[in-house]
Amino acid sequence: MDANAHYIERLIAPVIREALLDTPVVCLLGPRQSGKTTLTKKLAPDRLFVSLDESNYLRAARADPAGFVDSLPNPVTLDEVQHVPELLPLIKLSVDNDRVAGRFMLTGSANLLLLPKVTESLAGRMEIVQLHPLSEAEKSGTKGKFLHNLLSGRLKPNIKPQRGTKASTWVERLVAGGYPEPLKRTPSRARQWYRQYLRSIIERDVRDVARLRDANELARLLELLALRSGELLNVSGLSSELGLTRETVDRFLAVLERLFLIRRLPAWHRNQAKRLIKTPKVHLVDSGLASTLAGVRGDESFSKRVLMGHLLESFVVQQLMAQAGWTDPDLRFWHYRDKDQVEVDVVITRGSKTWGIEIKASQSLTNKDGQGLIRLAERCGNDFERGVLFYSGQDTLQMADKRLIAVPLSELWTV
Repeated sequence: MDANAHYIERLIAPVIREALLDTPVVCLLGPRQSGKTTLTKKLAPDRLFVSLDESNYLRAARADPAGFVDSLPNPVTLDEVQHVPELLPLIKLSVDNDRVAGRFMLTGSANLLLLPKVTESLAGRMEIVQLHPLSEAEKSGTKGKFLHNLLSGRLKPNIKPQRGTKASTWVERLVAGGYPEPLKRTPSRARQWYRQYLRSIIERDVRDVARLRDANELARLLELLALRSGELLNVSGLSSELGLTRETVDRFLAVLERLFLIRRLPAWHRNQAKRLIKTPKVHLVDSGLASTLAGVRGDESFSKRVLMGHLLESFVVQQLMAQAGWTDPDLRFWHYRDKDQVEVDVVITRGSKTWGIEIKASQSLTNKDGQGLIRLAERCGNDFERGVLFYSGQDTLQMADKRLIAVPLSELWTV
């Protein structure tokens, strides 16, 4: 069988290729099983690939880190480097002695490389590229241009013939998630894969990022977070439900972030100092994993509308952040909620320029839709660029406030 038969083109690939042309160390970070190994082998098939998941290489690297680095050829790909972080300062020394672009390609399934001591030692020598689970655009074979079109002002009203996609399409995509392996399976087998995936991470990867007496508590916390994905993070509530101290929950949340299982979306405020004290939202990174843990199946989604609404928000956040990787890595993502509890699901900023995005699951629009975007626009003044209301209809429609436009969810994977 052709080895490339099931390969899905990754839209972040040109970013990595460009980095390899002028940077000695390029590090691809992302969740385990998101496709890092496949992508690095595809990008650089002729360079030696050394995986620290393999026991012989792992033992050698831990026993003699300096000798291990000295023995590596030039260039080389070093997979799952988080297993032996002691290699990183030695890679720095090696690069300083022979500063050649593209010498080292690293991959990591944990955010250890973002710790200050690591980034400082490799400052000016390493570029970090984030690999997300497959985006819906990548799964559909499109270019993932929605975010580009939004930033460049190219979103225009567009009435389509009455043959649009079914309203359930986004549900099916959300439940499937973005990890490559379960996409090859039936829904029931995919759910089993996700359960095994989480068990594997708890048993194998947690020890790389933290010392925990009972890592199984992480799984309990993640299940609770799946039911609260897209909501404000309530650490005290989680602490009470789990019977753990607040400090323990905070530490567990940090571990789940480092393993790319959750993300905290900070609160936007015009006063930057207040952003630091306002409550973030929590999102599971992959909607397939979230759906499995929350017990949601595609055929029962409409009986769990509130939960599906929150999962849809996390799903859209993931698509936007993945597209930012190949569109504009300087974009920052937030949520907005004011004292009147008026909310905007996603706020995107580039410098002072600001875009807002609200997300709704229904196919119809009402006069109340977009009120959060209008409030955000008032707060931003001239810095407000555009507001988008995602909905499950098929037409791109200009809203009464000319700064706002209603856009089908399908634009995330059809353009």
